[in-house]
Amino acid sequence: MRGRLGTRVLVCTWAIIAMGCGPGPEGWEESFHDEAGNAPTLSTHEESPLAGGGLEVAPIREERAQGEPRPVPPMFQPGFHQALRWSYSTGSVTFRLRVPVGRAGQRVRLTFRSGDGSLVLRKATVARAGPNGSLASAPVAVTFSGTPGFSVGKRVRVVSDPVPFAVGFRDELAVSFEVQGALSVSAIMALPGSYVRSGSYSSVPGALGGSAWEKAVGLMTVDVEGPPSRAFVALGDSITEGYISDHDDTRRAWPSLAEARLGVPLVNAGVSGQGFYDALMNLDQEVLALQGVTDCILLLGTNDLSSLGTSALQARMNTLISRLRPFCRPWVGTLLPKEKSNHGDYEVVKAQRLEMNAWIRASFPNVIDFEAVTRQPNNVHLFIDGLEVDGIHPSAEGHRVMATEVVRVLREAGVRPEQGVQPRGEAQP
Repeated sequence: MRGRLGTRVLVCTWAIIAMGCGPGPEGWEESFHDEAGNAPTLSTHEESPLAGGGLEVAPIREERAQGEPRPVPPMFQPGFHQALRWSYSTGSVTFRLRVPVGRAGQRVRLTFRSGDGSLVLRKATVARAGPNGSLASAPVAVTFSGTPGFSVGKRVRVVSDPVPFAVGFRDELAVSFEVQGALSVSAIMALPGSYVRSGSYSSVPGALGGSAWEKAVGLMTVDVEGPPSRAFVALGDSITEGYISDHDDTRRAWPSLAEARLGVPLVNAGVSGQGFYDALMNLDQEVLALQGVTDCILLLGTNDLSSLGTSALQARMNTLISRLRPFCRPWVGTLLPKEKSNHGDYEVVKAQRLEMNAWIRASFPNVIDFEAVTRQPNNVHLFIDGLEVDGIHPSAEGHRVMATEVVRVLREAGVRPEQGVQPRGEAQP
């Protein structure tokens, strides 16, 4: 009789993909079925009768090499993000933002957000960023449902069509857009190297001219289409957003520094001045609207010390984590030393911070202990010398120390670089 081998099926679940299912056979489930759905006796050959009563054995032809998995389709995941909580209104201008992107791929997708009023965007382009506000490649037009622009009311997110534009890990993009009206904006100077000029100049390849502009404005997210990978978002306050001094830069904040060394996207949803209440009220638009996120890192609570009791702080943390769990795997950070308090009784602040950190360490399986690597050995309330700028916010060196701890914890948990990505060396920011 002639034997029949059924269909060979290779399956990789999203959870395994997110952990790095990769090009090899590890993580793949293999199953065989005949036409009735039964598992037959396995064989690697088909049998046919010979004239003398023997059997002729012929190899089965397979579509791909033995053990090679079915290719995983690419997907959009965030390579850049800013929460943009505040609002800025302007006449007809062109912004050219210099944007770092922590993901490699062949297409990008841009998300813009209006502020506390209506917004008209007439034209947008994307290119590689050159020096002094110039373009290092030809500008590529961005469209929105097939049109060059859009008009929306207040606090609306608008996602562009996919743009064929290849980017590498940690490339710097120049996103230029001609707008008028109210745009969402960051509280701090997040994007040095950006410019604004009155008029319509989104396709000008040379230096834009106009005035330097350092806040993140209008452009909320850059998604990049590539092989599925781990993708992190950091939630927090000014410590996470990257406040250091009057000349801040999201590239020097701990999420960006950790991203460079991990080789996976770790985008920033920090908002200066934020506490648990604000985070919960704005979670849908600023975090849950992101696509393809697998993990979230929380560093929240500093601004709530003394204004809420410890039990209320813990309840709000639990509420936030319960809302995040269907969306991502939560990682919880301990609160940094606080050498003074701008609001409330400092003695209460000190006691509640210690209680919160002890509770975090005892309550959650995935903890990043920021306090342990930034506190003085003999005084838990003081930063190690050189790691702070004002007794509350970490210095540039403090951010590097925090990023090093994030990298250590996540590497030990199995986080590996995106496919084809070479992380930066340990000594490089």
